[in-house]
Amino acid sequence: MRKIFALIFAFALLWTRGTGQAGTHPVATEDSIASISAGNDTLARALLWQIEGDSISTSFLFGTIHIIPGDEFFLPDGTEEAFEQANRIVFEIDMNEMMDIGAQIALLSKAMMTGGQRLRDLISEDDYALVKAHFDELGLPLVLLERIKPMFLSVFASGDMSMDDLTSGSTKSYEMEFFELAKAQDKEVGGLETMAFQISVFDSIPYDVQADMLVESIREEDDESTQFQEMIDMYKSQNIEALYRMLTSGEDDLGGYEDILVNDRNKNWIGIMSPLMKMESVFFAVGAGHLGGYDGVIKLLRREGYEVTPVLAGTDTFVRPKKRF
Repeated sequence: MRKIFALIFAFALLWTRGTGQAGTHPVATEDSIASISAGNDTLARALLWQIEGDSISTSFLFGTIHIIPGDEFFLPDGTEEAFEQANRIVFEIDMNEMMDIGAQIALLSKAMMTGGQRLRDLISEDDYALVKAHFDELGLPLVLLERIKPMFLSVFASGDMSMDDLTSGSTKSYEMEFFELAKAQDKEVGGLETMAFQISVFDSIPYDVQADMLVESIREEDDESTQFQEMIDMYKSQNIEALYRMLTSGEDDLGGYEDILVNDRNKNWIGIMSPLMKMESVFFAVGAGHLGGYDGVIKLLRREGYEVTPVLAGTDTFVRPKKRF
């Protein structure tokens, strides 16, 4: 279940799991272009896409994974040049807002359940004992946390990563890397959503359903670690269609809330992306799980009349810059 948060919620990127082993850094090849031929609607294996249209400045779409082990972090060919070409960098949420302590404090109350509800009111005694034992092992007293919305607890339930992991470089965030580069290049930064909106998405799922998801994630902790590594491997192979399927397939993944958590958000983004691209060249960086699928950002943009093509290794579109992150 934690793969949901790694793919969807930029708000949780400082807290989600960051495990895995070192691996190679594959990039899309020219052969991948065959997968977007007229006879095959499957998207190419590519994280970086170019957006063109008569009424817009050429812009770019990049699929991120919010947390990745530092030794597995990579950038596909052409990413840095696309970044440098863009005038504005736009994330799921404005990273300036995320880094603002005042904004974070103001949102703390929104993490709490309404009506004085507690976790122990939503699950059985046995399940509560299971959750309590798990948090005790992490050194987090559940009695101080049980009024927090269960989906937030699902994020905290993973004890594999701390803030030190991000500052030490053992874990990296694509959003943070891009944000720091944007500041270094003095680029404007924006967001497709606000932090308040992302938190409100949690409220679309009943508390008891959230609580069941929390219990399930703790019961299947070992499987979740394996699934997260599978997700990392899919990401490194730039298989955005597989990432989308991993995110949305099966009743145990998004629990029937795919539209609320993924598809509806994608559709909302298109209405924000279009005006921005008409003003200037934009580099959009959103979770890779939002790119694939019929209602993914790529196909939604195409249905709006834009030409959205993969930036593939070996093409003449970009020459790999010497400068690295």
